[in-house]
Amino acid sequence: MYPSSNEHETYSHPGYVNVIPEALPSYGTPQAYAPSYINTSMRNPIRTHHWSTGLCRCLDDPGNCLVTCFCPCVTFGLIAEIVDKGTSSCTCDGAIYGTLLSLTGLACLYSCSYRSKLRAQYNLPEAPCMDFLVHFCCETCALCQEYRELKNRGFDLGIGWEANMERQRQGVTVAPVISQAMIR
Repeated sequence: MYPSSNEHETYSHPGYVNVIPEALPSYGTPQAYAPSYINTSMRNPIRTHHWSTGLCRCLDDPGNCLVTCFCPCVTFGLIAEIVDKGTSSCTCDGAIYGTLLSLTGLACLYSCSYRSKLRAQYNLPEAPCMDFLVHFCCETCALCQEYRELKNRGFDLGIGWEANMERQRQGVTVAPVISQAMIR
């Protein structure tokens, strides 16, 4: 039942795909296979990293959740200072956010740009949907998630960018916070 030594003869079996080696084109060096739905000419690589916590895990940090619910400008200011690497202050960014929120109610237009910057810095996916929609539909959850992401990456958001960099220069490392959620 073995195929003969003739290269063009194929073995026939249900579910077996017959391939004749001479029929395959040769293009020089072998290329990595990419499914047709992946655009291999993209400039941005496929995002492989994931958010450290989910969007709706606000109660993983109840203190930040309360602050964000009642005064989101504080949380936003803390996030913006770290994402901007100290080029803007927490107070200034928080004041801009608060002003936009009180005058237009659409501070999400401002805060979604910082989510995009955060994603770009840490190669995070645009999940669960576009940054604007995440902030428009779930502003407080998005801010809480971004705060937790930076915290889990070793930043102490309460001390600002400069103090975090000073800690890093001195070699003080802060272990990432691990969620105390029940795991089975």
